[in-house]
Amino acid sequence: MNRRGHSSILTLAALAGLLSAAGGAGAAQCGNGAGGFEAWKREFSAEARGRGVGAAGVAAIQGANYSTATISADRGQKSFRLSLEQFLAKRGGPVIVARGRGLKQSQAALFSSIQQRYGVPPGPLLAIWGMETGFGAIHGSQNAFSAVATLAYDCRRSAYFTDQLYAALTLIDRGVLSANARGSMHGEIGQTQFLPKNILAYGTGNLDNSADALNSTANFLKAHGWRAGGGYQPGESNFGAIQAWNAAQVYQRAIALLGQQIDGGGR
Repeated sequence: MNRRGHSSILTLAALAGLLSAAGGAGAAQCGNGAGGFEAWKREFSAEARGRGVGAAGVAAIQGANYSTATISADRGQKSFRLSLEQFLAKRGGPVIVARGRGLKQSQAALFSSIQQRYGVPPGPLLAIWGMETGFGAIHGSQNAFSAVATLAYDCRRSAYFTDQLYAALTLIDRGVLSANARGSMHGEIGQTQFLPKNILAYGTGNLDNSADALNSTANFLKAHGWRAGGGYQPGESNFGAIQAWNAAQVYQRAIALLGQQIDGGGR
């Protein structure tokens, strides 16, 4: 900071007081590389204590590691720039449809109960399940908490992931989430890959359990406007709920199309 003229000690002290008051909880400063992560953890730990985060949550912050793999993945989401046809080929669209149709039949009672409760048919749920984890085969091996903490520290989307980090701390303090839980590069966990805020808001059980994960996913979609009996293709009433699940347009269109094919509405 440049200081010009003859600013008095009193003026500087007053300014410092105003800055301190404006900071309130004293948001930890984001960064763009691993170098500042340890200092950020100390600042964030103090901030978290001030907001009532318990000992388990604070210990999780202090034990978090900076994830270069997470940053690399966050910067390189090239598949979302593919055409729909290329995206489906890369993600194994035909396999998702074939496996989804089989699971729709073999777990008919589960999907019937979900549809009765939330109004969501099997197709889009199976498309999401298949797209996210290959129907539970690949949950991710990244330390989920460190991934979220890294993205909360990183300046690119710090505000968004700071909210996710506080949600993760709540889950840890409640004993719902382990600081050592494994998930995706962005910190999603479970069969359909929920971020911490969505676990708090829409989770209906153990997200590593397929039935709980599918119920939670349907709960999310219903909360975002899904109405029983409505269509879910682009331009139809329930497509907005799919858009809320993932911001990438090609992903949204893929889920709608695969879901339609699983439900028997297309090739």
